[in-house]
Amino acid sequence: MTPLNPRLASPLGTSASSLLPSLQSNIRSLPSCPLSFVVMALRGLKSPFDCLLLDLDDTLYSSTVGIAQACRKNIEEFLAVKCGISAERAFSLRVELFRSYGSSLAGLIALGYDVHPDEYHSYVHGRLPYELIKPDAELRELLLGIPQTKILFTNSDRQHARRALQRLGIEEGCFRRIICFETMNPHLFGDEIGANSSPPLPAVATPEVILKPSAPAMEMAVRLAGFGPHRTLFVDDSERNIAAGKAAGLRTALVGKRLKTKEADYLLDSISRLKQVVPEIWGRLEMERGGDHGATAMRSDLDSIRPTSPVGA
Repeated sequence: MTPLNPRLASPLGTSASSLLPSLQSNIRSLPSCPLSFVVMALRGLKSPFDCLLLDLDDTLYSSTVGIAQACRKNIEEFLAVKCGISAERAFSLRVELFRSYGSSLAGLIALGYDVHPDEYHSYVHGRLPYELIKPDAELRELLLGIPQTKILFTNSDRQHARRALQRLGIEEGCFRRIICFETMNPHLFGDEIGANSSPPLPAVATPEVILKPSAPAMEMAVRLAGFGPHRTLFVDDSERNIAAGKAAGLRTALVGKRLKTKEADYLLDSISRLKQVVPEIWGRLEMERGGDHGATAMRSDLDSIRPTSPVGA
């Protein structure tokens, strides 16, 4: 692998325009090089974060949209049919399973019900009123303006994540990776996912659903992100998930709540407040020449050589 031009390691005192030809050459020789590293190097970014782990539901869009309420209703209907119980009992069972197992699906599998994840998700998420989620141009601009690596970290299945992002007007390529239900639970899909794995996935005697806020889920997210947890900001709307993130060593930002928990380093009433509440994500410019005009020109030039971000789940 060809190393980056030494001049990129110390951009201070060097104009952006003089670095661009070398940058273009290095980008072509390193197609997998994250653009965030290039941007931060050129801008002399001083930030305590190398990566952001971002939740999806009730984080990138508001809990008032109505998706969460519709999801709970679908879960209760699924439980009523699958378990042969009344609507009233289904409501109580959903609450019990969430408290004891983290999700209704995890509880059903732990209790021995023959439920395939695709069956569950096609009913619970497949019937959601996605039209309630509206395009959010400001959110798109906010995410694209974050120079660090961004990873979507959701308990939802891959199809739901893609549909929600599509409704928001957010390209999947905005994220370096999508960590979702399938990512954390390949053992629940057998040959459907495991057949193409090398080496083969180990057999699981007692299937266990791995989801936030479990320690294995948090550890997997940190490992897949590839950055030190103390240099990673975890953004989520759940107090339980935030507590688990803090236990894993992550910096944490709680979204959509009125009170800041002890495990939350930051409190945001909505994701739109990220730049105001956590400005250190963007650090500060240390270019000796160019100023705001130079930074704007540089971003324009970088757009023309922006590499394609790999998306995995």
